[in-house]
Amino acid sequence: MDPYARPDLGRSLLALATSVVPFVGLWALMYFSLQVSYLLVLALAIPAAGFLLRTYILFHDCAHGSLLPGRRANAWLGSVLGLMVFTPFARWRYEHAVHHATAGDLDRRFIGDVPTYTVAEYEAWSWPTRLGYRLFRNPAVMFGLGPIYAMLLEPRWAHPSAAPRIKRSVWATNLALVLVVGGLCWLIGWRDFVLVEAPFVPLAGGAGIWLFYVQHQFDHTYWQRSPEWSYEDAALRGSSYLKLPKVLQFFSGNIGLHHVHHLNAKIPNYNLQRAHDGNSIFHSVPKVSLGDGLRATRLKLWDEDAARLVTWRELRRGRTRSESPSR
Repeated sequence: MDPYARPDLGRSLLALATSVVPFVGLWALMYFSLQVSYLLVLALAIPAAGFLLRTYILFHDCAHGSLLPGRRANAWLGSVLGLMVFTPFARWRYEHAVHHATAGDLDRRFIGDVPTYTVAEYEAWSWPTRLGYRLFRNPAVMFGLGPIYAMLLEPRWAHPSAAPRIKRSVWATNLALVLVVGGLCWLIGWRDFVLVEAPFVPLAGGAGIWLFYVQHQFDHTYWQRSPEWSYEDAALRGSSYLKLPKVLQFFSGNIGLHHVHHLNAKIPNYNLQRAHDGNSIFHSVPKVSLGDGLRATRLKLWDEDAARLVTWRELRRGRTRSESPSR
């Protein structure tokens, strides 16, 4: 797949022109629309959120060094795009690299992924811990409050044990955001800034979390303990092919072709479809429709015995069967 893993500068610049430019233009249009109607602002927030999501995919490609030729160019561009999505580039690049190296490994969870526990782990907890996990996995919390935490709050600090370059990335991003946000608030007023930002941040963030969720959490996905874990199986069996309508595939930057991306993260977003179509190894991967992806939000825990994710209802049924007297 090496031919697909070479960035094309022209196509990369076109991807930026069809992501960052329309987002900035819509942001300005939303600001001027405040003088007309806030309903118009809310309507414009929908495509603005789409272009911000698409910008995030370019930020993601920079973290893999796949958008531009050269590691330094990707790092510089990624740091700039990171300001638009409120995310420190070096920290996110590290955590996402860990995610790629451990996706589907039950013994190496919880860095750069959606926290998921096994049935046995859940049943060993006290009820307050179970309640906390249930709240976290509630769609209203995960996709409603989640974007506010994941985009605006959680990236603002680094773990005390983090490498110095990770800490520098976090604090440099925070300082730059203070200057940029402070400058915009000084220029247009803090109230107008909040009125423009408030609608599309949860929209783009919620869609982004759902995309990340469904890329690895779907019916009959792949999880194994470390001795049996395989990188290739994790890519081809544990990473979905989320087949979206073309317009949604555009705004999501082709990231639904996640099986291709996990097998070779150096393939830029605009080559993922070509790589899928041109390699028979991808033609039998798990295919997830938009409806399948929405229904996948019901999946909560990994059942090691059944080797699949289960819902709360299935957990209750399984517990009832296990507790019923044998005949």
